[in-house]
Amino acid sequence: MGSLIDRTHRELSSDGPESEIAEIARTYHAWRGEKKDGNYEDKPGFCKSATLEDIKSHHYVLTPGRYVGAEAIVDDGIPFEEKMAELSDTLYEQMRESIELDAVIRKNLEVLGYGE
Repeated sequence: MGSLIDRTHRELSSDGPESEIAEIARTYHAWRGEKKDGNYEDKPGFCKSATLEDIKSHHYVLTPGRYVGAEAIVDDGIPFEEKMAELSDTLYEQMRESIELDAVIRKNLEVLGYGE
């Protein structure tokens, strides 16, 4: 949830009843049993009502990821081998472009009198 505003800060949306802040509040109120917010249910990657036994089994470590887990990944239907080959091709092409751009930058720096 939220959008990264810099390396260490994430900002939640707060516009209207569909905002991320409202969703968190509704989830909390449902967990507390407030009828107006519906029934609470655990959502992987978002919320989990951990029992004391759950917490004890993790040696009382309260890191959320131990309990909430990760959101289910949507399968895009592309086989891993095919997707990996495509991603590798893209990466190698970007690496070739990087070498070309480095040469252009070095040449421009030399023209400006900042060459090695």
